[in-house]
Amino acid sequence: MGKYKLTWKDLTLNDFKVYLFALFKAFVPKKKIKNLDEIEDFIQTKSAWVAQVTLYGYLKTRMGTRYVLHFENDKFMSSVNLAKWNIYSVALQDLTFFIFSYLKVNFNHLEVEKAEEIFLKILDDEISNKMPLDIIEDAKKNFSQRLQGINWDTYLNNLPFNPSALSLYKWAPIAEDLKILDRKIVLNSVILKWDVVKKELKERVEF
Repeated sequence: MGKYKLTWKDLTLNDFKVYLFALFKAFVPKKKIKNLDEIEDFIQTKSAWVAQVTLYGYLKTRMGTRYVLHFENDKFMSSVNLAKWNIYSVALQDLTFFIFSYLKVNFNHLEVEKAEEIFLKILDDEISNKMPLDIIEDAKKNFSQRLQGINWDTYLNNLPFNPSALSLYKWAPIAEDLKILDRKIVLNSVILKWDVVKKELKERVEF
């Protein structure tokens, strides 16, 4: 990173666009998802939305009116940025596995090998968005490990989003004693956001 200084604007401009776009799209007719390119876009945008909304929502809830003031602190900014990318990397894995499990079970879509191809392509695209290379490499390894043990017929009904919920709990830059008190609320907040994504997927997918 060198002497580059993170600022509130640097950290959230892209995030804010994703967030606003998701809000805007809630009020327009949803385009049907009919091919793997559209699946890829859905995975990328919805994973980013879940990661950002749950992380920033948790920070704002815990910090109250002091929320914005913390973004003048370089150390805190770095922690938030690190948390954002780590949570996002797990969210991508969860949603990729869920969608391909959903497609196999409900549409008899058997091209499950495309799951890894799409996941890796999304990660490569995120390099231009300054996703740290070490997080990308860890995400690739984790995905590969999880892929070896996955059961496509049962994944969608077997707590598919627990890893990303636990990731928010792990990475959020909040004091450990407070996180312990918040554990149930934090985990539920992520699952509730994923419920929104699942509902939209079911309404839009048409394979």
